[in-house]
Amino acid sequence: MDFTEDQINRYSRHIILKEVGGKGQKKLLESKVFMIGAGGLGSPIGFYLAAAGVGTIGIADGDVVDHSNLQRQILHSTKDVNKSKSLSAKETLEALNPDIKVVPYQERLTSKNIMDIIKDYDVIVDGSDNFPTRYLTNDACVLLNKPLSHGSIFRFEGQATTFVPGKGPCYRCLFESPPPAEFVPTCQESGVLGVLAGVIGTIQATEVVKLILGKGDVLNGRLLLYNSLGMEFKTVKLRQNPECPVCGENPTVKELIDYEQFCQVKF
Repeated sequence: MDFTEDQINRYSRHIILKEVGGKGQKKLLESKVFMIGAGGLGSPIGFYLAAAGVGTIGIADGDVVDHSNLQRQILHSTKDVNKSKSLSAKETLEALNPDIKVVPYQERLTSKNIMDIIKDYDVIVDGSDNFPTRYLTNDACVLLNKPLSHGSIFRFEGQATTFVPGKGPCYRCLFESPPPAEFVPTCQESGVLGVLAGVIGTIQATEVVKLILGKGDVLNGRLLLYNSLGMEFKTVKLRQNPECPVCGENPTVKELIDYEQFCQVKF
């Protein structure tokens, strides 16, 4: 593909980077990234992927915008209250960059639809806020051999990592099974610092861009921990569990199931 004059201007700061250049920018424009969630994490992820010129961005979110979201979910504004989050995200991101195409999915991901939905995307980004979706997404990505960027936030702390099937651990190597519902307080119950979503979401967007470009070291085999009150970053090494039920030597999870019973949030 040849760049238009507008594209040369828009992506000039990428193109002059030797690690990106014209070839790298073309990779971004030709890439397809699937985002799970258009909320706190999905907002900065979506903004920066769209600005970077990721050509196709799929966004799944079956929720609608609520006033309580606006403290951290910067994809949406007051006028979007009660609007579908995925449609609001599409409107915002395509206004930011007319080069890109945003494909909204106004539905919850389940064991019956996730494989068909994500199969044509290059990278999957999990910005969900519940364990059932995290486990379902992890299992689907392992089965389809899709790289997965994971992030989560709670109160003043966040974490991020990247899972690359066949080259390191998966989410179940870190947390083998979902916790009981009574041990999983929600953001509604415990709160979350709004700007925390921006820090972790931006880290996830960085990981996705590096995966597409094939440059740098992603957080494969490493868990990045962030404490906003202490302004501290720590990295913990992760190892693949040979007994992991999904990516281990003798996997027992060979088809998808749904995990709603483990989550306090009612869909």
